[in-house]
Amino acid sequence: MSTFMSAFASLVEQLADLLQPLFHASAAAAAIVLFTALVRLLVHPLSRVAARGQQERAKLQPRVAELRKKHAKDPEKLQKAVLALHAEEKVSPLSGCLPSLFQMPAFFLLYHLFSSSAIGGEANALLDHKLFAAPLGDRWADALANGGAFGASGLVYLGLFVLVAAVATFNYRRTKRMMAASAPVADGDQQVPGLASVNKIMPFMSFFTLFTVAVVPLAAALYVVTSTTWSAVERAVLYSGPAQTA
Repeated sequence: MSTFMSAFASLVEQLADLLQPLFHASAAAAAIVLFTALVRLLVHPLSRVAARGQQERAKLQPRVAELRKKHAKDPEKLQKAVLALHAEEKVSPLSGCLPSLFQMPAFFLLYHLFSSSAIGGEANALLDHKLFAAPLGDRWADALANGGAFGASGLVYLGLFVLVAAVATFNYRRTKRMMAASAPVADGDQQVPGLASVNKIMPFMSFFTLFTVAVVPLAAALYVVTSTTWSAVERAVLYSGPAQTA
């Protein structure tokens, strides 16, 4: 693990050196944003699969409605029938979770890297890098303790919170519209164990990012903010067509 973290730290440092002429003291922060973009590009095919899954579930809605009528008095048979239909058509009701799951290792790598004072037996030089006045290894609590919410470091976090809140509001409104438009599909999918609960909290998921940004090291927070913003734009594009939102 130590060797792997050293290699990852070296990658971040090399990206920072590459970007230094453009971003100067914030080059490491820019490197993290670039790293996040590269991860999202790798995960993009899964996002397209998730979008197609949403479209295919919409196409199955008439058949799900028939099953609901057929098994109206037997919820257990209805659940099994809906699951069998999804399996038959090779449609996964949980495919939308795949992009997030495949990003988790990258997030935890950054979290561990910028939470460690030493890497490979040597001092972690990346902790000396900053985003403007805020050290990449610090958390919001550190910013509050050194200058307060409107101090030099606090203002960096304030900017991130504003960006996250704007993206979260955009996602909330868009998700509510999509769920209202596909209400019959959602009703059918409620027969999938646990999916009904997921659907209830889904519109609020983006707001949880505010808490994440506040408690993780700034470097990991940058990953979360960049990835969340990417997701908002990506989903708006992938689900913009009539077929995707039917």
